[in-house]
Amino acid sequence: MIKVLIADNHPIVRLGIKQVLKSSPDIEIIADVSTTSELFEALNKVAPDVVILEMDIPEINGIATLRKMKLEFPNVKTLMYSGQSEDVYALSTIRAGAFGYLSKTADLDYIVSAVKKVSEGNMFITNELAQRLAFDEGTQKPRRFFRKLSSREVEVLKLLASGKRNKEVAEGLNLNEKTVSTYKARLMKKLNVDNLVDLLQQAKALELY
Repeated sequence: MIKVLIADNHPIVRLGIKQVLKSSPDIEIIADVSTTSELFEALNKVAPDVVILEMDIPEINGIATLRKMKLEFPNVKTLMYSGQSEDVYALSTIRAGAFGYLSKTADLDYIVSAVKKVSEGNMFITNELAQRLAFDEGTQKPRRFFRKLSSREVEVLKLLASGKRNKEVAEGLNLNEKTVSTYKARLMKKLNVDNLVDLLQQAKALELY
């Protein structure tokens, strides 16, 4: 039996995932939570095989939550579940330690197969995403730059794109301001820009906001 914990702040989403997973006799939902603090409380009480984690869960962002889980609960496998741009965030979350990434726009049938694959320690991304990551189409040119970025750089870029100043980015990611400045300089180099306005334009092209 595969034990699953669902972490998403939308009750209707949690209910929907539960309904889909209940169709599989070898999957058991042992808990569902709506915030990261509830998630870590639950992980101290129960031992899921797979956590289905929403990218934008409140309190700590999904990638930071994923890193914390990898440190504190290394045996738990994470399937990221998000409405965010699949091309951008799938790679980022997998680099940060997720075993799979599922878009909220994906076919419902994928949820069961994703949970099963991740529980076995295998990587899961949809065939469509695998194809898009394998081939650069002309319209996806900005995403080619993205592949050069680390998951931490993506986090910094996303926060800058949301209007945060260096100090706020530093506080949000538990870094010092100097480190954030270094990340910003590195982002500008990798995305081939020389000012913040163009950097944010690239973030927009990458669908980060």
